[in-house]
Amino acid sequence: MPIIVNLDVEMAKKKMTLNELSERVGITPANLSILKTGKAKAIRFSTLEIICRELNCQPGDILEWVDEEKQP
Repeated sequence: MPIIVNLDVEMAKKKMTLNELSERVGITPANLSILKTGKAKAIRFSTLEIICRELNCQPGDILEWVDEEKQP
């Protein structure tokens, strides 16, 4: 999949656990885990906004596009 989710990286930078972020943003740990592992098919802008607010980051810090054709 050409969209990489770097939620775990941003959480590590802020020394925040999945459960702590879950409580702060009001999303179940299971749903955050799906997002964190890259298994989510979509994310609402409102959810992305809340996560970015709590992690004090930009959407581009969490989501990254990778050109699969240029991958080795």
